[in-house]
Amino acid sequence: MTARNKIYFASDIHLGALSYTSSREREARFVRWLDTIKHDASELFLVGDVFDFWFEYKTVVPKGYIRFLGKLAELVDLGIKLYLFKGNHDMWMFDYFVQELDATIINDELVLERQGKKLYLHHGDGLGPGDGKYKVLKKVFRSRLCQWLFERLHPNFGVGVANYWSRHSRLAQKDNEQRKSDEQEWLVSYCKDMLKTEYYDYLIFGHRHLPLDIALNGGSRYINLGEWIHYNSYATLENSVVELRYFEPKE
Repeated sequence: MTARNKIYFASDIHLGALSYTSSREREARFVRWLDTIKHDASELFLVGDVFDFWFEYKTVVPKGYIRFLGKLAELVDLGIKLYLFKGNHDMWMFDYFVQELDATIINDELVLERQGKKLYLHHGDGLGPGDGKYKVLKKVFRSRLCQWLFERLHPNFGVGVANYWSRHSRLAQKDNEQRKSDEQEWLVSYCKDMLKTEYYDYLIFGHRHLPLDIALNGGSRYINLGEWIHYNSYATLENSVVELRYFEPKE
């Protein structure tokens, strides 16, 4: 029997984004990846924006994604611990995945030690300098009042509005993200400020949509997990080393 000694991280699958055909193909690809990790994974961290939109009404959740959800259930039944982070697209997760998959839902950051390394994990939205408009919107959308008001909308209308926003998001409007200088990479600046007061071996984020592995102070590293539309990128923690990897890389 293969030892379960690997920890996996992935982010920004954006199921439901772009077109139905594109989403289904992306879902199938991600399920193929999940199938490859089920034999040696001990923990799986999905670091936000798994869905391009998600909202849990009291008795209703968005339809679709049945193959993805089924594969997650299979992994959980095998004993793999699942963590789901709230991203800026799927921040309205409540207790559905806790009840159905025994998942741990992470609202913001998670600090933990694994394999002798100290890790800091966060989806990455609303951190660092700039992006003031979104930081205000995030507080509004995360508020219980906003969630209560959205619950009053019929799902056909509420999900329709969300899908309209999705079609006008940066994901729909842009091609591959481009690497910027460290001074312009907000999450790099955020990591450097954090390291002034507390050390982490690895600071792991999503949200940026670009796979990045950047050396910081004192041997610390900033890891961005990228996304699954252009890159199919993820990371592993094995033998105390976090490494970016790619599944079915495009030619």
